[in-house]
Parts: sequence; structure tokens; C-alpha cells
Amino acid sequence: MYWKEELECMPVAERRKLQLARLQAQVKRVYETVPYYQRRLRERGIDPTRIKSLDDLAYLPFTTKDDLRQTYPFGLFARPMSDIVRLHASSGTTGKPTVVGYTQQDIETWADLMARALVCAGVGPDDIIQNAYGYGLFTGGLGIHYGAEKLGATVVPISAGNTKRQVMLMQDFGVTVLSCTPSYALHLAEVMQENGIDASHLRLRIGIFGAEPWSVSMAHEIEHKLNLMALDIYGLSEIMGPGVAMECPYKNGLHIFDDHFLPEIINPEMGEQLKPGEEGELVITTLTKEGIPLIRYRTRDVAVLYDDPCPCGRTHVRISRILGRTDDMLIIRGVNVFPSQIEHVLLEMGQTEPHYLLVVDRKGPLDCLEVWVEVSERLFADEVRRLEELEQAIRREIESTLGIAVKVRLVEPKTIERSQGKAKRVVDRREVYERERR
Repeated sequence: MYWKEELECMPVAERRKLQLARLQAQVKRVYETVPYYQRRLRERGIDPTRIKSLDDLAYLPFTTKDDLRQTYPFGLFARPMSDIVRLHASSGTTGKPTVVGYTQQDIETWADLMARALVCAGVGPDDIIQNAYGYGLFTGGLGIHYGAEKLGATVVPISAGNTKRQVMLMQDFGVTVLSCTPSYALHLAEVMQENGIDASHLRLRIGIFGAEPWSVSMAHEIEHKLNLMALDIYGLSEIMGPGVAMECPYKNGLHIFDDHFLPEIINPEMGEQLKPGEEGELVITTLTKEGIPLIRYRTRDVAVLYDDPCPCGRTHVRISRILGRTDDMLIIRGVNVFPSQIEHVLLEMGQTEPHYLLVVDRKGPLDCLEVWVEVSERLFADEVRRLEELEQAIRREIESTLGIAVKVRLVEPKTIERSQGKAKRVVDRREVYERERR
């Protein structure tokens, strides 16, 4: 078993000393090797020798995704390209992609952390892992893959897509662990049901799901449909990839491997640090990354930090499930709306399929929100009155949660597009409205 008790269960005071030493070294490194950081630190009058305690982290500047785009492609790299052995990049849907580089040591660190994450989830060398995260520039596939091999588990590198084949291999190979996005896990369950395959006849026992926000209610839905324990994994390409944090079977938050990543929660509007237990934006400083070390990177993910003990014995700080994203947050008539809030309502009610879409539009001067919800074949064939009653019940629950009026539209099965990667939950038509007005 790949288990590093000295790191996982390190006394908190000892870990804080390690974090400080690594933070001081990292700030010195970026000051000496990254012109962008040198300029930013000098603008604030900060010399690396000023970092005397972890509290001094608050004096350092934030780094954002825009900073990576403005220095595209290699402007934030701290090592020459001759030392970079791999490049990954985001999809670049809103402009230039964000590019990250890894030294050989970064790759080793990543594999080591991902192996620790798998052990945290209860995975061992005897497991067979079907890795349905995408391979390529996206970090998900290769991150899980290298960690699984480090652990000594068997990997099925199937990547995303070809769902019927995925199901066949689960059966034929005796797969015990599934890794993919939670929305794709639901799609797999749907295809299995359509083909008369009972998930309880498979050997699946653990699901490692991430790359998109998902609620506890969706976790229960996946567990019921796939007959496994659904655990949350967190990571992002800019910081490393998957394996930054992992939920253990106690489901008491995700253990962030804070010997390598220093987390904070801040007020996303004002930027000040918040206390454990307070909800805000997750900010991460990389403590050991060589290729592209990042100082106070604003993830845009909304979460809560926990520092109380976990029954599993690990002493890491933990983060909550990602509650939403500050850049995915919708503002409807002055009210902040996260897709996860609506997902929670739908899954708690339990009378529809777990597939939904938020359609935002503008009628005159007012924003309006329409929630499309899939219903089952059986329910869709029911009498109109019952569908209307369900529609009204869903609308009342969502309005009670959000505090604004919404319209609910029940749609036929398979109306909402299935995703093999990150699910698309929002269609915002307001920009089209504004362009037409101009």
C-alpha cells in the first residue's frame, strides 16, 4: 500500500514550519527567475526576505488566469524550456489558453500526490481503474494515470467517450474504480439502464469524480445508480492537475495536500482573508512546483476551509465541495445564482432525471431565468395535469431557494445534450440581446 503516514498525519505545527520554509523558498525563486513576479513584488515594496511567517502571505499579490493569458505562452515559467518536459493547456474557450509547464521533478511530484489521493479514497494496488477522464492537453487523464501506476494499480486508459464500450469493458475487465466527471458517470448509468445492465452485478466499488462542481445530492444519485461510493477529487491545471485535494471515505471535506499547496479563502470582492468555516473564493499558492510556480492563485472556485480533525487521522486542512464558481455565478435581477443551488433542489425532490439546463434571457429591461428539466419516459407519457403539477412544485422549490421568480420547463428524455467531459449547465442569451439592441 502506498501510504505516507509521516506526511498525511504530520502534526499541524510541524507542517506549518514546513509550509513556511517552502513558501520562503518559492517567493525567492519567483523573484529571481520570473520578471513578472519581480515587477509585481517590487511594486508592493516586497523583498523575499520580508516573509517571516505564514501571516505574511497576505502581503503578496494575487495571480489570476488573466495573468497567465497576458504572459502567454511561457512568461510565468521559472525554468528554461530545456528543463520543461511537458506542457498542458486549458481549452481556451474565452481567449488564449492558459499554458502550464512541468519539469521532470514536477511530474514525479504530481504522480506521488495523485497516488496519495487514490490511497485517501481507499484505492489499492489490487484495484482496476477505468480512467474515463480525457487524455491530451487536459490534465485529468494523465494525472490519474500516472498516480495509479505509481500506486501499482491496473489502469484502463480508455479516456472519455464511446460509452457502450466503456460499459462492456467494466463488465469484462472487472473494473473496481471509475474515474470521470460526475455528469459522465450519470450518463454511463443511463446507458447501462437502457441496455438492461444491473450495476450491482459489476465489481465497481469506488468512483472518483471531479473537474466540475457537483452536489452531495448528485453524489447520492450516482451511488444509487452505479452501486459504488462516490468521492470528490479536486485539482486544476494551473496548480498541477487532479490530486490537489481528495475526499476520504468519511466524506468530511476534501483533504488538500497542504505540504505542497497553501490554501486560503478570501472575500472575492474585497480580497481579504476569511476564517475557517467562512465561504469565499479558494486561493492556492504552490509550494514545490518548479516549472510554473504560482503565488496566491485565484481559482474562482467557491468553497469553505475546515481545520478541525478528520476521523481518518489525516491532519491536512480540508476544503468543502466546490459550491460554485465566481465566474460561473449568474446575477439575475441582483440575486447571485449558482447552478449547484438548482441541482440540489432537483435532486432533493427526486422526481426528475438529473439533467438540467439554465437558460438566461432578457425580456425588455428584466433578466429572466428558465430551468429546463428532463423527465423520465414514464413521467413524460403521464397526463398533462400531473406534469403541470410537477412543474409548479419544482418552480416553488427553486423560487424558495433563490428568492426570485423562475420559469420551469419539463422536457423530453435526452433533450439536454450529454457531456463526455465537463457538463454545460448554462446558456446565457443576454449578450445576444445586447448585441441586437446595439
